[in-house]
Amino acid sequence: MKFLNRSKSRLKNGDEAQIYSSNALNARSSNNLRRDLTSGLPLKLLTAVLSNICPHALDDNFSSLEESMRDGGCMLCDMRDLAQCALVSRRFLVATQTILYHNVRIDPVHYCEREVDLAGRRKRKSFFERNGEPVDAPKQRVEQFSRTVRDNQSLAIQVEFLKMPYMTRETCITDLARTVSVLPNLKYVDLPDGIYSDDRACTTLKQELEARCPDVRKMKYVHGAERSFALLSNSRPWQNLEILELSRLQIEPNTLVSVLASFPALHELRLEDLPIIDDIVFQHNPSTPVFPPITKLILQNTPRLTAGGFEAYLSRPETREVLTHLILLDTGVLPSELYRILNASPYLKSLRINQMIQRAFTPSTVPLLASHSLETFHYEIESPSASPQDLQPPSESYYQYLSLSILAGNFPSLVSLYALSTSLPNLLLPPPAAPFASTKPPASGLRQQLMLYTKSIPEHDWYLTVISPPTSTNRRGSATATRPISFYNGSTQLGPQWGHKARDSVIVGNGFGGFLAVPSEDGPRPPSSGGHKHKHSWSKSSKGWMG
Repeated sequence: MKFLNRSKSRLKNGDEAQIYSSNALNARSSNNLRRDLTSGLPLKLLTAVLSNICPHALDDNFSSLEESMRDGGCMLCDMRDLAQCALVSRRFLVATQTILYHNVRIDPVHYCEREVDLAGRRKRKSFFERNGEPVDAPKQRVEQFSRTVRDNQSLAIQVEFLKMPYMTRETCITDLARTVSVLPNLKYVDLPDGIYSDDRACTTLKQELEARCPDVRKMKYVHGAERSFALLSNSRPWQNLEILELSRLQIEPNTLVSVLASFPALHELRLEDLPIIDDIVFQHNPSTPVFPPITKLILQNTPRLTAGGFEAYLSRPETREVLTHLILLDTGVLPSELYRILNASPYLKSLRINQMIQRAFTPSTVPLLASHSLETFHYEIESPSASPQDLQPPSESYYQYLSLSILAGNFPSLVSLYALSTSLPNLLLPPPAAPFASTKPPASGLRQQLMLYTKSIPEHDWYLTVISPPTSTNRRGSATATRPISFYNGSTQLGPQWGHKARDSVIVGNGFGGFLAVPSEDGPRPPSSGGHKHKHSWSKSSKGWMG
């Protein structure tokens, strides 16, 4: 009996020890789970990790809400998920607020299935009116955001970008003025159109922007704002302004140069519909300010700005070393004088010229185009529609001139070329040599692969042609076809774009060089005859898709 009692006591003590060890192990594991593994991470690294939840918050471009849309995601849902992370700990709260209030987006709707449910909840319904008017959600978000930044200055100083829908910024001008008055570090904000033309309804908003937001980086002036634009050279509200757009302003060239010279950080300028401005703005005069160095210059409908003025502007070392992007849309720079600009700008990387010409020119009368730094070239020369008796439009002579320049090896860095000519791919390939000719084929100036985008008229889509330089085995080079890609498959008939049902569709042209699939309704399309006649099947099936 004593032996059995001792055995029972040993078993009991062993069970208690096992239970104690398991409890201790569970306590250790629970302590490990309770420990914050992110406590050792630097705050900057934690912020970078949390920013992946809301990618649009890191968007630092100076584009409007509509132009900075992201595909494949719902911005409002991403902001909601990131806001929930602030409830984890105080370190998460600091990191989350840094992300949320850096780039504030007030999107109108959810870009997911959640909007279907929320749209019904936002309607104000009553017993007598079951179909109530929907609540203006973006306006409410603007009011809530304005109240938040006005009550919390630590959050207000973090806001650098504020973007909202077009209708919201047009109707909430008063709330927008209250909001920007407490945002001292604001760099970009979506503004109503009236502020660019000095509309009286936007006077308070513009005054708050000039007085309280000295770090604004982008601004625009249109017809009606000539007086406020001329005062910028004296008031100088935004010394860090980087992007400036001027459209339809009735100003003198001296006023334009004086205002532009007052912005030391300006690097992108757009001049549109300024018929008064001429080459005087580019001339150097010791008694007046000079046209500042610009990195990206966009000129549209400025017929009095010519290639001679650009040569005078690029003759200064501080300007030709800075200019890297140039866009000329319907200016006084003729395509036959483009070589003068290319020779004067050795650091130019992107060039676009769009011009309507009336007559052809002889390429042998002017030097060839040449640039060792140009990477992207938009050469869009148009001519009026040719009559039926004409062999080719006048613009084709300009594309022959361009092909001669490329084949001569004058563009060693060129990667992408855009042209309004379907014959350019054939012009860029030298003619093949005779089978037993003693002379060598003409050498090609292409040193790397060229992505050529062509189309016949501006309304069409771009066709891609990849032109490869000559090799030891292929001395002429090669080029892909410029026609649309075919999705035909011999085993499965048409590809997945056509639904894998070749006999249920009729291929017809869409009028723009492509094809449409018109499904039949009553019966399948008859198979190909293959040399045999099927009168009965054709008569039956023809009623299915012809009506």
